[in-house]
Amino acid sequence: MTTLTVRPAPPGPPASGSDHRRPRRARPKRHTLTGGSGLGLGVAMIWFSLLVLIPLAAVVVTAAGGGVGTFVDALTNAQTLAALRLTVGAALVVTVLNMVMGTVIAWVLVRDRFWGKRVIDLVIDIPFALPTIVAGLVLLSLYGPGSPIGVQVNNTRWAVFLALAFVTLPFVVRTVQPVLEEIDTDAEDAAAALGADRFTTFRRVVLPALVPAIFSGAALSFARAISEYGAVVLLSGNLPGRTEVVSVRLFSSIEGGNTAAAAALATVMLLIALLAIVVLDLGQRWVARRG
Repeated sequence: MTTLTVRPAPPGPPASGSDHRRPRRARPKRHTLTGGSGLGLGVAMIWFSLLVLIPLAAVVVTAAGGGVGTFVDALTNAQTLAALRLTVGAALVVTVLNMVMGTVIAWVLVRDRFWGKRVIDLVIDIPFALPTIVAGLVLLSLYGPGSPIGVQVNNTRWAVFLALAFVTLPFVVRTVQPVLEEIDTDAEDAAAALGADRFTTFRRVVLPALVPAIFSGAALSFARAISEYGAVVLLSGNLPGRTEVVSVRLFSSIEGGNTAAAAALATVMLLIALLAIVVLDLGQRWVARRG
């Protein structure tokens, strides 16, 4: 009996056009604008330039026209320095307060059910709707001479804090509220089922999702606070060195014909606002990384 042994043929070179060729790396897609998108971008940038970039550039150019001495004179003036300290300090305190109380109010409006909730939700937007000078008149009638509630803070620094808190409260509430409404409660229920208390659940589950909205509202709140005029001018009394804020100081410089000093002070406030926005953005990223 004869046994046949079949040996496999040696592997030869792959045939041309076979599937054994090395796959090519996919090239990254290039982002190209369509005709409609390009037109929309152009119109948006022109409108943004007309409303924001060109006016800001004009202010900086006007301030720079007076030379470095204009900035030195503006920043070394005792009255101007007092206004800067009061404005920036009050804005920082009010912003921190709004970050806490605005988040609490947004939480109550989203997670709780009670009578009059819709009314409160509407009242939150009143500082947005009221002209600032009208807001100042309302605050003066409530906290000024002959106060119906017995609290008189006009012509004091408390008036500045109160006016800034009134006009900036809605910013944090309205940025946190929609984010809180979109958060799914399943993760909170799971954390509670695993034994986490309410504070731990809020700190580890809910708060990380709210941090970007809280800091965005804080940036808007600070920017509005350092530029407020109408709500402060009536209640604070504009006492030089005591209750005068930067916006009132700017108006006084323009009335006195010192446009270069006003532009220099406006440029300083612009830099302060940009620095605050950058710091808040870095703080948001740091908190998000730490969870």
